[in-house]
Amino acid sequence: MASPETGVLAARARALAVLRIRSTALAVALLPAAVAVVLFAGRASGHLGAGTGWDLARWIAAGLAVLSLLLAALVALVVARARPALSPSVPISEKSAPDLYRLVRDLADRLDVPAPSAIALTPDCDSWLEDRTHRAHGPPRRSTGAARGEARRTPEAPVLVIGSPFLWWMRVAELRALLAPVVAGTGPSAHPDIAAARRFIRGLDAAVAVAARARGPLRALPLRFVGRVARLLLRAGREHATIMERAVAAAASERAQTVDYGLRIVAQEQVGLAYAGWDRLLTRVALPAWRMGRWPSRLDAGVVSALTELSRRDRLANGFASRLGERPACDLLEEPGAIDRAASLLAARLFHGGPAEPGPDWSPVGWGQYPEEVVDRKWRLEAARLHRVLDNLPATALPAAPPTPAAPAPDPASAPPLSYARSSPRTPADRSPVDHHPVGDRPAGPPSADRPEDRPAAPAPGPTLARVIDRLAQDERAGDLVAARLGAEVEREEREEAARQAARGGSAQDATVGVAWGDGMVAEGGLPLFPLQPPRTGRELLADHVTAMVCCAAVDTAGAAPGLDWLDGPALLVDGARRADLGRPVLSLVDDGDAEPLRGWLTTVGVRPEKPVRLV
Repeated sequence: MASPETGVLAARARALAVLRIRSTALAVALLPAAVAVVLFAGRASGHLGAGTGWDLARWIAAGLAVLSLLLAALVALVVARARPALSPSVPISEKSAPDLYRLVRDLADRLDVPAPSAIALTPDCDSWLEDRTHRAHGPPRRSTGAARGEARRTPEAPVLVIGSPFLWWMRVAELRALLAPVVAGTGPSAHPDIAAARRFIRGLDAAVAVAARARGPLRALPLRFVGRVARLLLRAGREHATIMERAVAAAASERAQTVDYGLRIVAQEQVGLAYAGWDRLLTRVALPAWRMGRWPSRLDAGVVSALTELSRRDRLANGFASRLGERPACDLLEEPGAIDRAASLLAARLFHGGPAEPGPDWSPVGWGQYPEEVVDRKWRLEAARLHRVLDNLPATALPAAPPTPAAPAPDPASAPPLSYARSSPRTPADRSPVDHHPVGDRPAGPPSADRPEDRPAAPAPGPTLARVIDRLAQDERAGDLVAARLGAEVEREEREEAARQAARGGSAQDATVGVAWGDGMVAEGGLPLFPLQPPRTGRELLADHVTAMVCCAAVDTAGAAPGLDWLDGPALLVDGARRADLGRPVLSLVDDGDAEPLRGWLTTVGVRPEKPVRLV
């Protein structure tokens, strides 16, 4: 078995190779200046001729030297001043988590490596060390004189970034075992050659990013040159940097073999389980709330409920919930609720692109209020959007109604502009369509039409589920048309929301609640950084909206209730139990135009589709 020192030596060899590339680039930049110095020194000492050709060569070399030095100074200035990429995280001070800092320092002492300089949390299922020695990554330093010189001579240890779901799901012993190989990486990171090679690579990467964001011809032209040089140097040192990082990781893993090795295997199993629960919680539970302008403020606490539910359903995860009796790692924090809130807001910014701070259109929501404030409102908003699309359908897209000999001919003056099979135009719920016209202004018609006993029964006013079902079932073209209109409507609303966020981000400063510095979120119009889901297709949108309409009808007419499923998100509760069998009947209607399975489901549950539903 190789010792940790072997991995450090291999990493140092690759770091020196990266630094040789930097030295080679510097030598190439200084070569014209060196040639010019030789030519002028030879002329002054009389060793080189004084003819016209030599003079021309000297001045050409001097011009090239000046140009090369200017370009080298430009590249060096951009690389030195460019802000390296920073992972979005919530910094944790020692005052807010003394037990966590004590655990990490004890672990570093056992591993005989420097302790991390700080701890931060990130809304992701991963942990790593991050170099934040760049002056733009930390709070303002006001040290002067001897203190500043001492700070330059003493290299600062990297920051330990921990995935926030780990602190809520893992136990204290499991977290210590999981962090052992990560904290062991501070040893190789403290080596001067490895640290210098990393700073060089990070500076080049930041320079490429600066060149890509350049705007305007005066800035774009020189920065484009800097970007090409930086990319050339990155390609030259890519293999050496990759092998260096692998050697550092191997050395850290070897050093951590002596610390809780058996418990590390159990902790790695919990990492996979936590990742699965965190992904389901974000995509199924948090994303619907984010789209409505609400952000769940206890995501990390929610992942415990999600994983507990997964343990109950999945036999492979059976027994993991029994660990919940041990001390959770979040007890190492003084105020876990406040840190969970800050991490939840950062997750919303990272995965959805929400604002940096709460506001009237971006407010937190607790898990107890989630069913009423998110699920019910989501269903009614989507149902209202579906009926708006149906209202705006062109008349040419409507199917021809079958002739009914027994019904009287409708009067053109009182007929609505659009009609739907077995449904009526939308009418406010507090007004009856029978008395829609005043007596004096009632249009002329057959005498029998004015007698209630001879008038056909009017359908219930307001938006109904029957209108949607009949529209999609009787017109084979309606599904594609409604799906396209829904996609355009959702895209328009998303563009408007993005414009509002851009306007809000341009006027607000980067002062995040609970994130004091270095959160890594630079508002440049590129949020979200990591979208959770690809854009939904028109058919998927149509299925979601029809499902929402069915759920609204079930709540209003069958006594159902909105609920929250920790793994699947919004759920319909009938008699206190979740009904998960609605998807197939809805898809049968949307994809095939077959409404019979859905009508059978409605009959079983007791939903009355002809009754109007309440919309937002």
